[in-house]
Amino acid sequence: MMRVPVSPELLYWARERAGKSQEDLAGKFSKLSEWERGEKQPTLKQLEAFARAVHVPFGYLFFTEPPDETLSIADFRTVPEEANARPSPHLLDTLYAMQRRQAWLREHLIENDVEPLAFAGSACLTDDPDALGREMRRHLGLEEGWASGVNTWQDAVNELRRMVEKLGVMAVINGVVGNNTGRRLNVAEFRGFALTDQYAPLVFVNGADAKSAQMFTLAHELAHIWLGEAGLSGFEKLLPGGTEVEDWCNRAAAELLVPSQELHGLWTHVRRAQRPFEAIARSFKVSPVVAARRAMDLGLVGRSAFVDFYEHYVKREHRVVTKPTGGNFYNNQNARVGKLFASHVIRAAMEGQIGFREAYQLTGLRGGTFQDYASRLGIGLR
Repeated sequence: MMRVPVSPELLYWARERAGKSQEDLAGKFSKLSEWERGEKQPTLKQLEAFARAVHVPFGYLFFTEPPDETLSIADFRTVPEEANARPSPHLLDTLYAMQRRQAWLREHLIENDVEPLAFAGSACLTDDPDALGREMRRHLGLEEGWASGVNTWQDAVNELRRMVEKLGVMAVINGVVGNNTGRRLNVAEFRGFALTDQYAPLVFVNGADAKSAQMFTLAHELAHIWLGEAGLSGFEKLLPGGTEVEDWCNRAAAELLVPSQELHGLWTHVRRAQRPFEAIARSFKVSPVVAARRAMDLGLVGRSAFVDFYEHYVKREHRVVTKPTGGNFYNNQNARVGKLFASHVIRAAMEGQIGFREAYQLTGLRGGTFQDYASRLGIGLR
């Protein structure tokens, strides 16, 4: 049986990159410890299976030394220990997939003489972020009190995502890599990211996060599109003192979701409530932490009140174990692929501009599933 000469260093790097121990993989690869010591070598099939198990491109295992995998976008995360960590395979694969989508759609739109989006990259850090929040709200068509009229946080996130896509911005919410439920994204690593472009901007929200937190991330990443600053976001604590870009986008997002005028009006009714920040959160469909931070920024409460609430809320929240839910597969695709992107890809395939194999790769859907989703979008395949 033919063995493949592979560097033990590459095997060790690939395993560590995936956050796996030898014990984790012992059931599938009983000789892994010997491979890593260079005492034995795997067969080609074993090496291919190993690459799949640790989510590493197969070709990487034939490099002379481990590649230096760095993020291809700015890292704006405000949690130092996470920001300095090596990006996980789940994050990298998600980022690469979104960049492929953006590159394809950009080229497709330019070839079809579509005009660039005037708002993308139109703002700068010297602009008033509160004014930008109000401008984004106008573009989205959000009326006063819209969130309070929506029953659930899930409904609010869905509605906001649809509005963002109407602007021409791809809005993706996904808690796993593609459709692989075995590869769940880690909220502690990142909350979202923005890929800026005047033709095909994209915002990505980590769907493993709470729905209330997803609302803020979606608005925050949209502010990045207006600012023209691509990057990865974390903003775990929402405390003052993050990066200049993140603080600016946080303020714009807060005004978009919790307008100062509306909050001042609500505060007179909830200020003496037992849990005023939760009441604000329910009304605007944001997290209680965002509500408390907004109240502090507007001078409705002091910094000490915010910090006390934040510390108690986090302790209480950590006692609640959030279990991932599967949901309806096709409904999930509305967030994971989105009508904006899917419609362009499906029509391009129908018109012979691209092959169906490429369409499958771009959307992550295959065969009958691709056709069923097209039908649900009202696009019949010929």
